[in-house]
Amino acid sequence: MKRVALFLATNLAILLVFSVVWMILSQFFNLSTFTADYNINLGGMLVFCAIFGFSGAFISLALSKWMAKRSTGMVLITQPRNELEQWLYSTVKRQAEKAGIGMPEVGIYDAPEINAFATGASRNSSLVAVSTGLLRAMPRDEVEAVLAHEVSHVANGDMVTLTLIQGVVNTFVMFLARIVGHAIDRIVFKNEDGPGIGYFATVIVLEIIFGILASTIVMGFSRWREFRADAGGAQLASREKMIAALQRLAQTYGQSTLPSEVRAFGISGGVASGLKKLFMSHPPLAERIQALRELPMQRVPTIG
Repeated sequence: MKRVALFLATNLAILLVFSVVWMILSQFFNLSTFTADYNINLGGMLVFCAIFGFSGAFISLALSKWMAKRSTGMVLITQPRNELEQWLYSTVKRQAEKAGIGMPEVGIYDAPEINAFATGASRNSSLVAVSTGLLRAMPRDEVEAVLAHEVSHVANGDMVTLTLIQGVVNTFVMFLARIVGHAIDRIVFKNEDGPGIGYFATVIVLEIIFGILASTIVMGFSRWREFRADAGGAQLASREKMIAALQRLAQTYGQSTLPSEVRAFGISGGVASGLKKLFMSHPPLAERIQALRELPMQRVPTIG
């Protein structure tokens, strides 16, 4: 229910922004006459953009596990080969059962950084992976908390929700770029014969610009879900273990070496200041630690 509510709220927010932009453009460019003259079917254009916008997002989600495996070169734990792999597999299994989700695939990928991530198309078809750097640098209590954080992402449906938000954003980026492209083609380039080179060039440029601006919406949700996954990790492991794990991460500030396809799903983020913060997928670790310290455990969201 929360996932649907967030989706609808995001949809409404973007629709409101579009309405304001539309009214401004209508005021300055008389777009109601313009759309009639060009015989533009706004409803059809919106459906077209939605099909392509959501298709891209859901194809990425469907391929997320395969891309993560290929891009990191991870080794999946199917039959544990040693005591460490047996502990990792058993810990994830126990946490998954407690969270009420299907058993995720468990993998280890070779990387010097302390990091981990979760991805997958659904709560019952997911992947949890940890880096060799994390296993070397963290004691097992902290590794347990990191695993709990990632299992919480899966239990909260974060991958699906992020995909829905990205689909909505893609739709309106494409839609607004085409509307403005038509206006510039007609008003600036004085093209009376339908879309021309000015239209196509404008759409390409605006999709890039609007896409960059709209990514702040997606990144805002990504930061919010990190706080929620930290709280879930505190529930599945313990608050003390979760705080200790984040403190360990705080000692290794730096850019993630995760591939871009799964970087937003990692537990460790980079550092930024000013406007760059709007484009961060993860909030600062100090804020996450403080949020955990201030969170009464009775307010930790129920997982499952």
